[in-house]
Amino acid sequence: MNFLRRFLSGYRLPFARFEQEEGMPAASQGGCLNLLLANPRLIIALFVIGGGIFKYYSGTTEYHNDFTGHEQRVARYTPEGEIRLGLASAPEMVRQFGGEVADPKSTALVNRVGQRIVSSTLVRETPYRFQFHLLRDDQTINAFALPGGQIFITAALLKLLKNEDQLAGVLGHEIGHVVGRHSIQQMAKSEFLQSLAEGVGMAISNGRDQSSVQMTEYVSKLINLKYGRNDELEADALGVRFLIECGYDPENMIGVMEILKKVSGGRQPEMLSTHPDPGNRIEHIRAEITKLRAEQK
Repeated sequence: MNFLRRFLSGYRLPFARFEQEEGMPAASQGGCLNLLLANPRLIIALFVIGGGIFKYYSGTTEYHNDFTGHEQRVARYTPEGEIRLGLASAPEMVRQFGGEVADPKSTALVNRVGQRIVSSTLVRETPYRFQFHLLRDDQTINAFALPGGQIFITAALLKLLKNEDQLAGVLGHEIGHVVGRHSIQQMAKSEFLQSLAEGVGMAISNGRDQSSVQMTEYVSKLINLKYGRNDELEADALGVRFLIECGYDPENMIGVMEILKKVSGGRQPEMLSTHPDPGNRIEHIRAEITKLRAEQK
């Protein structure tokens, strides 16, 4: 460090000469470099931020998604890699929700509706391997998807649905997450934002007070939540399209949102949730139904 300090002490930043020419006070010897050398936290913070940026761009790839029409930067997983990741994670998801429902009639219904959506839409042309799981948990109202095509719905949610079209709305939404590659996109963004948060927090921290570190981590989480909400709306739009294409009534997705709104009760503010408020989702779903039906005329 002393050698580096001696070497850089004679280096003047370009703006130092400019300041002197304009009659402004000259920059102190070494300028910003001395400031960096006097504050090792800043150097470490820059390395953390730079490492995060390098890792993000070297570990991700640009991808044009034909389903959404958007350009995405996603983690470097092939569809086969996504399938392996989903299959490896599925047993733990099943365990956390109490196993799978043993009733063959209910499981057959979920599988039949899910496979109808896959086989009747362009989803069938993807390499993903779709499997549909009905989880035994009768208290947690939830449905989710893993990369590669593993789709889950809890018994608690299924028993609230009034018809097959509503079930199709739930499963179509989750299929939308898979073909939208939302999980792989989120993985890349989460790691990137975490690196930035750590670096910025380190740079503005005084080394003792950790409030600045906590604040930047909080901000990065809020940014990630925004990405999550956007993904939910995109999956809703894909779900509407899939339902229309395979002959289900997309209006039933509005019924699902009304059910979720009713059972959400005292939910936390939308800003702090990965899912948009069901009322806001209803507006987006209605707009998407109107748009797609107009395109069919």
